[in-house]
Amino acid sequence: MTARTPRERRLKAVAPDAEVPQRRPKTVTKAAANGNRRELLVAMRARVATAVEDPNTPARDLAALTRRLLEIAKEIEAIDTAAEQEDRDANPSPDEAFDSSAI
Repeated sequence: MTARTPRERRLKAVAPDAEVPQRRPKTVTKAAANGNRRELLVAMRARVATAVEDPNTPARDLAALTRRLLEIAKEIEAIDTAAEQEDRDANPSPDEAFDSSAI
């Protein structure tokens, strides 16, 4: 048996109706050290959202935190949109067969 690297995923068979366990999001520190840009942004979004919801957050900081939260959300959306576009470009839908009777 070969040793697995930390990045390798362990797959197992599950029942069709089995619940999918939720993955814990990475912390900002872990995402910065080991993640990609999207993972870092997701971790930052969670951290900033926590600060925005905290009733002890000073009012002077709330506007800047809210603005940054919106900026992070836009960046994540842009990354997701680009990834979807790449998937569409890499896997175009197949052409349908020509049906001359449809004319």
